[in-house]
Amino acid sequence: MSSDTRHLLDQHQDSSAPVISMMGTRAMLFEAPGAFTMTQQQRIWALIAHAEKRPDIQELVPGVTNLLLIFSQPPEQPERIVHWLREAWETLPPLQIEGRVFDIGVQYGGERGDDLAAVAAHTGLSPEEVIALHHAGEYTVCAVGSAPGFGYLHGLDPRIATPRKSVPSLNMPAGTVTIGGMQAGISALTGPNGWNSIGYTEICLFDPHRKPPSLFAIGDRIRFYPESIDL
Repeated sequence: MSSDTRHLLDQHQDSSAPVISMMGTRAMLFEAPGAFTMTQQQRIWALIAHAEKRPDIQELVPGVTNLLLIFSQPPEQPERIVHWLREAWETLPPLQIEGRVFDIGVQYGGERGDDLAAVAAHTGLSPEEVIALHHAGEYTVCAVGSAPGFGYLHGLDPRIATPRKSVPSLNMPAGTVTIGGMQAGISALTGPNGWNSIGYTEICLFDPHRKPPSLFAIGDRIRFYPESIDL
């Protein structure tokens, strides 16, 4: 990549502008400005639909307010793609995706929700209040990734937002219901995890023998309800 291209990718980087970076020679990362909101995520979805029409794109990997574009070959004029992305971001309306609705039962607390007390202490609420706020809302799957089948969920009540743990759990079971910052989630695989465990569900998020293997897709909506509460 030439110095002129690097300059083009780096310019206009104020707090209200997207950040666009080359990732190697065949990929470009688009990062939306501002906070993680549904409107910003829906603008990413609109950008995905727009980018799918380009014949030079091999794969699109959506994230939380970001999008990785992988090209079939190194773009000869990446600055043109940068201009195209910026124009699309400024002009495309947010895209709403009407996904499926999942009602998911949660076993709150107990051994598999052993960070519930820490979340309550951080928020200044009782464990019962944390549970009530957690299952009162409806969550939207904004992206699927990090681990196979893991869905990043928007919709957590800010009153129970809790930073990720400084020391991760080494063997958190798949199906653990979690809070990580302003996001909610369900662990897809058993293994190390820095999110706060508040409960457990029996659903399987990823099955390589299922078609598609991931249970969740972008735009799906999640509603939790208490199957049991163990304090």
